[in-house]
Amino acid sequence: MRMSRFYVFKKLRVQIALHYIVASVLTLLFIGIILYFSIASIVQKEATTNTENAVEQSGMYIDLYIDRLKALSRLLAENPQLVDYFSSTDRQQADKEKILSMIDTSIATDPFIESIVMVSKDGQIISNESGLSMSMSSNMMKEAWYVSAIDNGNVPVLTSARMQDFSMDKDNWVISLSREIKNEQGRNIGVLLIDVQYKVIEDYLENLDLGHAGFSFILNANHEVVYHEDPAYFQNEIKQQELYEIALDPAAYDQTEQTFTHLYSLRNADWIFAGVSSQDELTAIKNKLFNIFVLFGFGFLIIATVSVVLFTGRITTPFRKLERAMQDIEKGLTEIKVDSRGCYEAQSLSRHFNGMMMEIRKLMQEITDKEKDLRRLEISTLHSQINPHFLYNTLDTIVWMAEFNDSEKVIEMTKALAQFFRLSLSGGNELTTVENELDHVRQYLFIQKERYGDGLVYTIDCDPSLLRVQMPKIILQPIVENALYHGIRGLDRQGVIEVRAETDGDQVIFTVRDNGEGFDKDLLVQNRVNQSTKLGGVGIKNVDERIQLYYGPKYGVNIHSDHNGTTVRIVISKTLD
Repeated sequence: MRMSRFYVFKKLRVQIALHYIVASVLTLLFIGIILYFSIASIVQKEATTNTENAVEQSGMYIDLYIDRLKALSRLLAENPQLVDYFSSTDRQQADKEKILSMIDTSIATDPFIESIVMVSKDGQIISNESGLSMSMSSNMMKEAWYVSAIDNGNVPVLTSARMQDFSMDKDNWVISLSREIKNEQGRNIGVLLIDVQYKVIEDYLENLDLGHAGFSFILNANHEVVYHEDPAYFQNEIKQQELYEIALDPAAYDQTEQTFTHLYSLRNADWIFAGVSSQDELTAIKNKLFNIFVLFGFGFLIIATVSVVLFTGRITTPFRKLERAMQDIEKGLTEIKVDSRGCYEAQSLSRHFNGMMMEIRKLMQEITDKEKDLRRLEISTLHSQINPHFLYNTLDTIVWMAEFNDSEKVIEMTKALAQFFRLSLSGGNELTTVENELDHVRQYLFIQKERYGDGLVYTIDCDPSLLRVQMPKIILQPIVENALYHGIRGLDRQGVIEVRAETDGDQVIFTVRDNGEGFDKDLLVQNRVNQSTKLGGVGIKNVDERIQLYYGPKYGVNIHSDHNGTTVRIVISKTLD
């Protein structure tokens, strides 16, 4: 009982399978773990790099815009007309209008500028905002932007986002740049204020992709919020503290929140721009990668199981195959070959058995080879009697002519096609005359002429004494088709095909010449030795063998080709045995 219970595990086939599967599982686990963590690390590094590049690029865009604002503020603050106007005690309205015109021009160059205000030391206000008056200037001089501009001298000062009117609507928020206005002696004569729309930052960060739950923000040197897409962060000190803690680490990955933070210090302002990218997409990629590895693992185990079954079967299967092969020989079958696989003993028996069968087949093959060759040529001849592509293209041309009501051409083409097939069939005879063979080529070229138009010119010449000479049919047409499709088609000049039939003693020599690009020498050799290679509808080898079948080995096809064209020379006898 105990012997039968464990008997199956003592089989060599089972033991090999178990060892193979265990080794495969351990190898798969080892490689899978290494690949998973390696690819996950690469993906995370790539995501981190993309976040860093995106934040850096967006930060540079904001830097460039601040550069423009500073350049504009300097241009306005140092404008001679403004300096003279604020320095003078006798201020003319005409001078003020010029300054206002300069302000309007500046605003027109930047759609994000909300207002430009110039406040003189004595309270004079010049601005595109018509509602401002001198009574307001005393209040302006107490505001942070005014005081900061005076304290910083020639250095422009950027303020955090503020509201011109009390509102949580971001459309009413502005970011201000203020700059002291000095006279030629370097004394303060006023302050310039440029208010730009808060959404200018939103526009520059519109294409910043930080993931589904990602966000960005800007803090100034006092840890005040300059920008955040959520207005609540401007009023909630707890939320502001959260942003400050995020900004303490220049590059951090939060494993709990699945976020990565990258900071960019703006070079033109005391601002820190932070991008917090959501790693939820990275997590999804990791999960997908894990699932792929699991599926791959199961697939691999299935393949491994199947392969080990097949592999172990090779040990015993060869002997069973050899036994079945011998039984088949007893039944009269000779096309038997046993695979030389399995163990050494099985391979040795298979080789000796196959060697014996090979000798038997060689003797039988010599008897049947010539019959098979003749039958193969006959079948190939029947197949070569019509080219389906030629028929399709010809019928398509006839339809096209009919659509254009060119009835005469339709009649001519139809007659030519009918004559072409009549000559191809030749009443079921394999033989035809030289006259009919040339007429067959003539009908073919006439049809092709309708397709190629002026791009094709052809001539057909024949020694009159050869017209009634008998020959195998459809010898010339495949050669002409080959000249047309592999020589003439695609030429950037007019194609010419010449067909000649001449007599030379007791021989008939056909010459088919074209002015095409010619064939590669390797292709010519291949067509002389490889029956499966075809140039046109019928292999040249096929035509050559048909000629030799009727006339003997000294007759056949010869090809000469160079860059000036191709010449095919076909030699047959005037008489048929």
